[in-house]
Amino acid sequence: LDLSDQDTELQAMLAEMRADYNRHHFVRNESFEQSWDHITGEARQAFIDYLERSCVSEFSGFLLFKELSRKLKDRSPLLAEMFSLMARDEARHAGFLNKSMGDFGCTMDLGHLTKNRTYTFFPIEWVIYTVYLSEKIGYWRYIIIYRHLEKHPEHQFYPLFQFFESWCQDENRHGDIFKALLRSQPQLWRTWKSRLWSRFFLLSVFATHTLTVHERTGFYDSLGIDPTEFDAEVIRKTNETAARAFPSVLNTDHPEFFPRLHRCSDLNLQMSAIQRSAQPQWLKNLRKLPHQLAIVGHLLRLYLLKPIDAEALQGTVR
Repeated sequence: LDLSDQDTELQAMLAEMRADYNRHHFVRNESFEQSWDHITGEARQAFIDYLERSCVSEFSGFLLFKELSRKLKDRSPLLAEMFSLMARDEARHAGFLNKSMGDFGCTMDLGHLTKNRTYTFFPIEWVIYTVYLSEKIGYWRYIIIYRHLEKHPEHQFYPLFQFFESWCQDENRHGDIFKALLRSQPQLWRTWKSRLWSRFFLLSVFATHTLTVHERTGFYDSLGIDPTEFDAEVIRKTNETAARAFPSVLNTDHPEFFPRLHRCSDLNLQMSAIQRSAQPQWLKNLRKLPHQLAIVGHLLRLYLLKPIDAEALQGTVR
């Protein structure tokens, strides 16, 4: 990566990362020192699933940033230190989540995960696009939940949610670093290919988010959050934020946008029901094929919708 035009900005971000403003924020207090046996049934399992997925996601971020830091140690000391500090944040998040899982009688062996995790290597351009989006969508997920629970404290059934404000600050800071990396590389935002890739990664992340949220409605119900409204707000806010980095973003206000995403979610739930059936696997695969093709069709139609030229809006969104 050629960072000559971004050194000043990255140096300022590095100084902020070194300051580690949240180093004292992720400390378990007395509010955790109680029994959680009163959280039972589907609500308990839904929350454990949420903790487990979040822990794996944060720890995966740690492994990615740690590997990037190691690879760049000799070629770019500035970036190597930046990624090392981001790895520190992600490890802190994963450890905090793992301790929360312990309150519910289950923990993850993160050391085992490190040794046995399968690594997939992608072009650095793909890493920049996807990590930027994952950090920014993570920010909006955390802050929307946090603000909702501020207004409705009766749904705050576990103290972890009180830490989401500091949590999303880390996610936002990481996203800003990747935005600086992205904008430092003209090939990632000035070319016609970059416009196609931007929309592809946005749609991939948004479709995954919609499917995941609607697969796990029990968790959001326990927080008093409507899953469909939450999904839409997260997607809209992330799309608006991405317009500050990407050359082209999706038109989430198009009348077909969310209906087609929701249709994909419905089809995905139908496939899950088929998979849970007692039928032979070959028959399950055959029954799921039309659903899979339909999902691909909906996503293709969404991809081909006229996008929003984010570069043209540069003066208003940056």
